[in-house]
Amino acid sequence: MERLSSSAPVPAHLRGSVMALGNFDGFHAGHQAVVGRAVARARSEGRPAIVATFDPHPMRLFKPDAAPFRLTTLDQRARLFAAAGADAMLVFEFTADLAALDPAAYVRMLTQDMGVAAAITGEDFTFGKGRRGTVESFAALGLSAQAVGAVRDEQGVVSSSRIRDALKAGDCVEAARLLTRPFAIEGMVQHGDKLGRTIGFPTANIDMGPYLRPAYGIYAVRGILPDGRVLDGAANLGVRPSFDPPKELLEPHFFDFAESLYDQRIEVQLIRYLHGERKYDGLDALTAGISQDCAEARQILAGMPAVA
Repeated sequence: MERLSSSAPVPAHLRGSVMALGNFDGFHAGHQAVVGRAVARARSEGRPAIVATFDPHPMRLFKPDAAPFRLTTLDQRARLFAAAGADAMLVFEFTADLAALDPAAYVRMLTQDMGVAAAITGEDFTFGKGRRGTVESFAALGLSAQAVGAVRDEQGVVSSSRIRDALKAGDCVEAARLLTRPFAIEGMVQHGDKLGRTIGFPTANIDMGPYLRPAYGIYAVRGILPDGRVLDGAANLGVRPSFDPPKELLEPHFFDFAESLYDQRIEVQLIRYLHGERKYDGLDALTAGISQDCAEARQILAGMPAVA
């Protein structure tokens, strides 16, 4: 799938597109409905399907000091959009200039600069300076558009906010239900202090970066390697209270696996929250605690199919 930037011309073969407009950070069930509608319309009309997203997230412009909240990286979104049938992902570089465009200028950018033939959005989508543009504004300004209704369950509208709340509460199962897949953190495996290997539990250390911080604690996890292999494991997410100095990391230990993962980009799915972080009295107690966590994680993962 091709990746485009709003600062560069759209290639000729991708002009005349049906564009799904939104942020689509979590790409949850509601987002999937919008993109699915765009892809279906594009196929029926013989047009390319483009999914737009924003980077940085608009909140970063208006609330630069907000705590990390991302549910996906651009690379993850690109893979998810491709799997949904999109031909390209267009990344809007969200700047003060973009935020200042009035709705008419915004639509001219889409139609004239990018060659968009039709826009598909969620029903609550707004755009332009002061968020004055709505789905109805598109048609008034000459762009065919369609709004897709929210996806609902017994608790209301499926939203990124609900997913974030579930993860902060340690409810991986609820987050996965809303996402339609496990929440996953992707990052480069970095060198650490290598204390885990001295007690028989080597870990792959990953910086949390811009991701939302789920509940600190111990998780049953699955790792997806660059070559597609899927590994079961247990991970500490947090600041490692048994070690000094504290350092926020995701540290998965993969069962029955001894290869080096340094400098490889891997994805770690949070499958089940086991318990909060604990500070152990000495290495023997720590080792026993990790052994127990690994045994519990093995049991949980043995009964769950992998979703790569």
